[in-house]
Amino acid sequence: MAFVTDKAELKPGLVLFRRGDVDHRMWYCRMKIPKADRYKTVSLKTTDIEVARERAFDQDADIRFRLKHDVPVFNHPFREVGREYLLAQEARARRGEISAARPKKVRAIIEGALDRYVGSTQVHLIGDELWGGYPAWRRENGAGRNRRNGVREVSADMAQAFADTEAERRTKVQQTLGIRVLKPIEVKPSEERTVPFISDSTIRLEMSIFGAVMNYAIKKRYVAASQRFDERPKLKTMRRDEFTLEEYRKLHTVGRKWIAETDKPSSIWYRTVTYNMILIACNTGMRPAEMKNLRWRDIMPAKDREGREIVVLFVQGKGKSRKLVAPKSVGDYLERIRVISKATQPNDRVFTNTTGKPEKTLYSKLIADLLNEAKLREGTQGVPRSTYCFRHTYATLRLQEGVDVYFLAEQMGTSVHMIETHYGHVNTIKHADRVLQGMAGWELPQPDDAKAKASKAAETHDKGKRGQRHRPR
Repeated sequence: MAFVTDKAELKPGLVLFRRGDVDHRMWYCRMKIPKADRYKTVSLKTTDIEVARERAFDQDADIRFRLKHDVPVFNHPFREVGREYLLAQEARARRGEISAARPKKVRAIIEGALDRYVGSTQVHLIGDELWGGYPAWRRENGAGRNRRNGVREVSADMAQAFADTEAERRTKVQQTLGIRVLKPIEVKPSEERTVPFISDSTIRLEMSIFGAVMNYAIKKRYVAASQRFDERPKLKTMRRDEFTLEEYRKLHTVGRKWIAETDKPSSIWYRTVTYNMILIACNTGMRPAEMKNLRWRDIMPAKDREGREIVVLFVQGKGKSRKLVAPKSVGDYLERIRVISKATQPNDRVFTNTTGKPEKTLYSKLIADLLNEAKLREGTQGVPRSTYCFRHTYATLRLQEGVDVYFLAEQMGTSVHMIETHYGHVNTIKHADRVLQGMAGWELPQPDDAKAKASKAAETHDKGKRGQRHRPR
C-alpha cells in the first residue's frame, strides 16, 4: 500500500502505521485475523506513539476475545447487509426458487423505509429497542393509501418530504422502464395537511423483511445468534376480503352483460377472457402468480371415484408446485378461452393478450372496470378489491359448504394455520344455530325428517295414554 508510512511491526500479524494520503498524523493498526486470509484496520485516534502501541495491543486482544467467544469481528451497517441479502434473493429468483417479483418488493422495502430507519446502524447494535420501536416510528414517518387506517396531521416540511419521496419513486420507475428522464420529476406537496396512517399489514410485511435481513446476518456470522427477532409486536390482522355468494352471482350476471355491451372485437376478446378467468379463479382458489404461470399442458381431464368428470390442474407459484382438482365447469371456462386464444400449444400460457403473449397484469384494469360496473369494487372494509379476492372467495365458499380445513389447505397450497387465521369467521357464521342456541327468541331448527319423527312419536305417545285411560280394570 503506497499510502502507508512510518510502518512498524509490533508482533507477527500486528502492524502500526500512519497514512500518507490524509492531512492528520493519527496512528492506525492493522491486524491479521488468525486462521483467515483477512485483515482488520482500526484508527487509534492518537498521534502519540506510546499511546498508539498500547491501544494497538488492546485492539489485538479484543480481536482474540471476539474469536474465542464467537463474537463478530467486523462491523457491518444494516444497509450493507441488506444489499447482500437482496443479492441472495435475486439469485434465488433466477433459480426459480421464488417469484421474479419478490426481489423487487424486497428491494423497495430495504432501500426505502428500512434504510431510513436503520440503514447506517451497525447490525450488531440493533437490539430489542430498535426492533420493537419500528411500528411507532413507521406510523409517524410514513403515509398510507387508505384513510380507513385513520389520519394524522403533518407539517409543511413533512408534506414536502412525502412529495420528494414520491418524485424519487416515479423517477426510478421511469428509469426501470428504460425511459429517459430529461428533467427532474416534480411532485407538489398536498395542500391538505392530513395523511392516512400506514396500515398494520404493511408494517408486518416490512418487519418480516427486517427480521429476514437480521437472520441473514446471523447466518453470515455478522452478529450473534441472540439477535434473532422471532417475536412480532402486536399488530392488527386485516381479515381478507371476499365476495359473498350473492355478490358472486351478481358478478356472474353483470359479467355477461358487460361482454355484450361492446362491439369492438378486441374489447369483446379481452372481456370474454377476463370474465372466464374470474370464474376459474373463484372455482379453483389459484393465486394470481399461479394463473400467470398456467400453461395448456398443465390442464388434465380426469374422473373421481364416482366416475364424475373433473379437471386436474398442475399449478406453480411462490417457488412451489402442486396439483389441484376442479369441477368440470372449470374445464368449460378454459375451453372458452382456448377457442379464441392465439396461443394454444402445450407450452403456451393460458392467460395471454390478443397476440398470444403472456399477460403480465392478469387484466387488472378490466377486472376493476367490471367490479365498478357491478358496484362491487370496494369490500366491507372500504378497500378496493383485487384479483386476490377471488382466491379468498373460493376459500370462504368452500368452508361454508363444510369442506375439511385440512383438505382445503392442501388444495390451496397453504397451511391449516393460515386457513384458520384468515377464515375463522366463516365457522362462526356456518354454525350460527349452535352459537345462538338457548338465546331468547331463537329456536334451534330441526331437519324436516327429525320434525316428522318427533311428531309421530308424540302422536303414538298420546294414543297410548288414551288407551290406558279406557282400558278395563
